[in-house]
Amino acid sequence: MAKQRDSGFPSRDAIVAFVRAQSTDVGTREIAREFGLKNADRVELKRILRELAADGTIAKRGKKIHQPAALPPTVMADITGRDSDGELIATPTEWDEEESGAAPKIRIHVPRRPQPGTAAGVGDRALLRVEKADDSEGAAYRARVIKVIDHSKTRVLGIFRSLPGGGGRLIPVDKKQAGRELNIAKADTGGAEDGDLVSVDLVRSRGFGLASGKVKERLGSLSSEKAVSLIAIASHEIPQAFSPAALREAEAAKPATLAGREDWRELPLVTIDPPDAKDHDDAVHAEPDSDPDNKGGYIVHVAIADVAFYVRPGSALDRDALTRGNSVYFPDRVVPMLPERISNDLCSLVPGEPRGALAVRMVIGNDGRKRSHTFHRILMRSAAKLNYAQAQAAIDGRPDDTTGPLLDPILKPLYDAYAVVKRARDERDPLDLDIPERKILLKPDGTVDRVIVPERLDAHKLIEEFMILANVAAAEMLEKKALPLIYRVHDEPTLEKVHNLQEFLKTLDLPFAKSGALRPSLFNRVLAQVKGHDSEPLVNEVVLRSQAQAEYSAENYGHFGLNLRRYAHFTSPIRRYADLIVHRALIRSLGLGEGALPETETLESLSEVAAQISVTERRAMKAERETADRLIAHFLADRIGATFQGRISGVTRAGLFVKLSDTGADGLIPIRTLGTEYFNYDETRHALVGSRSGAMHRLGDVVDVRLVEAAPVAGALRFELLSEGQVAPRGRKREPGRDRFKADSSKTKAKAHPGRTPRKKLRKPGKTKSGKSRKGQSWKA
Repeated sequence: MAKQRDSGFPSRDAIVAFVRAQSTDVGTREIAREFGLKNADRVELKRILRELAADGTIAKRGKKIHQPAALPPTVMADITGRDSDGELIATPTEWDEEESGAAPKIRIHVPRRPQPGTAAGVGDRALLRVEKADDSEGAAYRARVIKVIDHSKTRVLGIFRSLPGGGGRLIPVDKKQAGRELNIAKADTGGAEDGDLVSVDLVRSRGFGLASGKVKERLGSLSSEKAVSLIAIASHEIPQAFSPAALREAEAAKPATLAGREDWRELPLVTIDPPDAKDHDDAVHAEPDSDPDNKGGYIVHVAIADVAFYVRPGSALDRDALTRGNSVYFPDRVVPMLPERISNDLCSLVPGEPRGALAVRMVIGNDGRKRSHTFHRILMRSAAKLNYAQAQAAIDGRPDDTTGPLLDPILKPLYDAYAVVKRARDERDPLDLDIPERKILLKPDGTVDRVIVPERLDAHKLIEEFMILANVAAAEMLEKKALPLIYRVHDEPTLEKVHNLQEFLKTLDLPFAKSGALRPSLFNRVLAQVKGHDSEPLVNEVVLRSQAQAEYSAENYGHFGLNLRRYAHFTSPIRRYADLIVHRALIRSLGLGEGALPETETLESLSEVAAQISVTERRAMKAERETADRLIAHFLADRIGATFQGRISGVTRAGLFVKLSDTGADGLIPIRTLGTEYFNYDETRHALVGSRSGAMHRLGDVVDVRLVEAAPVAGALRFELLSEGQVAPRGRKREPGRDRFKADSSKTKAKAHPGRTPRKKLRKPGKTKSGKSRKGQSWKA
């Protein structure tokens, strides 16, 4: 029975309380019935619901209303403005609106006397401690500033275009600033030449005409792709220069000695890395276990560079490393987390040189499971530096001068140990997605030579599994010692994403029967059914998009993708700050000497570090992806009009995204260019469907396209679709996993009606850790 009102309209608090009390989504009709509202009250109710959705208090998907997902207690946020009371308003930095709807608003309380480093303003990026707000506060969350990460900038990055008579214009490289050119006076060009990538300070901004700027720094000429990575570095504000104090500390550092360490210099550990690796921070060794109680088992050693010995808590090196969070890798350069004196010299496990390391000795049973482990602070000497292909060639019967002497004593035991470890890995059944990763190879002049998909070898899998074992051992040891640490966590997919995946798989006649706990094996069974079928790439892509995003956290909720209850990054402290924290915690918990985690580090302080380095990781991934896009756009800029084959990699109301088969380049086919009929966006099928012909352009379809436009500075490509849509004949039973049918005789290429836009749906907000871009993987181990 509907709840009758005593008097007046129900309050915002009452409406929100009702929505939050429901186990399922509700609509305007259910809310009106609950409060006994009449038809005349619907306009006011809808207005209130719009306001509640706008500030993130509730979430809408189409006509359905529900409670939004919660933010974590520590979050990175961008301060976007002030409310009517003058309080700062922020939104989460990592929030995918395409996937999760409008970002929730966070109201920041600003004390009269803020602590040093917490004075924030509009345009700043800050680390916040958040909690749910009262429904009357006008925002979903309230917060306090822990630390201001970046202050508002008045600097713009762009391409300088000279004008006759002196001076010029700045063309911003940020897509959000497209069309907002700046005027550069002759006296303010700073010697910039036409085509230079420059950094410009805003001098004057006015309500009419062009704003003015002054060239602050010339970053290079875009006549060469060598400048392309500079765009991403500058636009994402990735620090390149180390502080003078950090460089002094690095130069003053001395090589590690045997003092306070075990001597492992006679153990023939080897490094196996990509051929172009500049640093080598992990080494491995394996031998059969001589214990008669572990017949068929192995002893596996993993040694990791002892970065904690050189980078002490609170030092200048430590401060710079935390600001970076991680190294960033571009095709033409690396922006390292640590100076080269540390990363490429003292901490690089080069052959024949004594190096300090933190090592784990793991006893593996003949079933592949780890029986026990111990950690050691050692002095080691690498026996050899190998690359993946070189190690694999030796095992496959093609040893060279380096691997020949190592084959029997070192390489074969490593591969035999991997074969044993793989048994447990297969039994664990982690998520097994097949998403090829491309690599851009450059010529000596910095231009693109070609794009390849490196073959995935057993050598890659061997190192990967040994590193996973070591990471698990580190997490288990620190939990046993009850020390705080930073976990690498990966949440399971949300119920909404699982439901959407089920609905999609129904369109392919693929079962996804979820009963009991959600496990990676459920997804793997689906992937196995489409192995070798036309729809294999499509299903892999959709399963990938259903996954959450991995992140760092001081609180453990497991790693869903790897199917592990506890997991921490231990194996790459040269390039990841999270691993350095884990090393320090192990040194402290085991009493291994200098460089330990300070006693002052708490769960709360590590939560703040985890939030910060999760953001820097996303920043690095985005910068790397944008640079690849720009390089490929440069590569294809002189091929306008050429035809290519690719796959549809994204479907939106705006059109189709296509990934080219040979280069992996992504480009857009605007919906208005598809043909002569109106196309509807079918979210369940991940397709655009012609309203008249039923022609369907679907995620994963192989298509032929023509390159129409290339914008190298923005990294954008525009295509014209040449292939016809696919139509499923009525009454025909589809083979499971095969959804490709021959198009019928009707003309299926279509064009949207001018001015007609499909109705947009508001999407359900998700946790920041489950956001996902249409490109690349949504989680990384």
